[in-house]
Amino acid sequence: MFYEQITEWQPRLTESHWASFRGADVERVLARETLRPQDLAVLLSPAALSYLEPMAKKAQALTIRNFGRTMGLFTPLYLANFCSNQCVYCSFHAGNKIVRCKLTVEQALKEGKAITSTGLQHLLLLTGESRTQSGPAYMEECVHALRPMFASLGLEVYPLSTEEYRRLYEAGIDSVTLFQETYDEITYAEVHPAGPKRNYHYRLEAPDRACEAGISAVNIGALLGLSDWRRDAFYSALHADYLQRTYPGVEVALSVPRLRPYAGSFHSSAAPVTDALFVQIILAYRLFLPRAGLTLSTRESPQMRENLLPLGITRMSAGALTSVGGYSETDNVGSAQFEIADERSVPEVVQMIRAKGYLPTFCDWVNMRERNVVAQ
Repeated sequence: MFYEQITEWQPRLTESHWASFRGADVERVLARETLRPQDLAVLLSPAALSYLEPMAKKAQALTIRNFGRTMGLFTPLYLANFCSNQCVYCSFHAGNKIVRCKLTVEQALKEGKAITSTGLQHLLLLTGESRTQSGPAYMEECVHALRPMFASLGLEVYPLSTEEYRRLYEAGIDSVTLFQETYDEITYAEVHPAGPKRNYHYRLEAPDRACEAGISAVNIGALLGLSDWRRDAFYSALHADYLQRTYPGVEVALSVPRLRPYAGSFHSSAAPVTDALFVQIILAYRLFLPRAGLTLSTRESPQMRENLLPLGITRMSAGALTSVGGYSETDNVGSAQFEIADERSVPEVVQMIRAKGYLPTFCDWVNMRERNVVAQ
């Protein structure tokens, strides 16, 4: 399992280690075709900040070579925001006085119809982490109902067992998104003081269980800014590399979420991830993992999303809401998980992508073809 690699690298990733790299080290890495974990560390070091331009040129070339000039589009649908956890950085914290609600299957269908009217065919389903309010059986009902309307359905919920992932795959789920939040066990325990999410190892091993259950795509990442960003970025990319090598038939992607305003008073003691550092992380991911997808959400501003588009991003959310409901009507909408920064509509995002010389794609054609073959 991946935890062995974390324990192997942990003693090495010190401040003195990051500071030991020089410009010559970055230049040697940029000249290499295939990168090793030690090369990834160089690209995340302070020395690499002076090489963002050559890193960007190589990242753009690698992305076009492996993905073409396409940009996958999706949107999230929150089914429920009830939660059993007390994550200090999240609006869904069980102790927060927010508007809690849960969509019925009929309401989920209504939301789905509103989303398909925009042309989007890839939907990501989310819930709070409550097995009582949004258990696997409830998710399965929603998946069965929504599957005929969409070419591809993804799931971003609490960690499940292999059998639960298998049931949801058979119901119609193609992909699973699950963020470790932080790979630092000490920080992880501090920011997850109570609730089932406190189990670091069960969460860490969830992508393995999803792959073993037959899920064809997994998307992982850390919440950047929650802990030391260099370590979390390093382990996120290393984790993605491990999944690619262990499950070669699975499409592996990385997300790059940064902390956003939410309902609560938590302030991270970790150094903030500035825009320049954020660009460095994305470029390092692309150079280390040339065939991995990179997902950018509406947590980032319109200008930032436009600037990052050519640097390795392969997938974006559009017209997104982080509340329960809201696509089909504005009444009885549950509180949002966090504030989004890019509030543009789907047509506006599509127009931006085309203006940048890229082709927006509305669904995952590979997964759709696989489903059609199974159906026949």
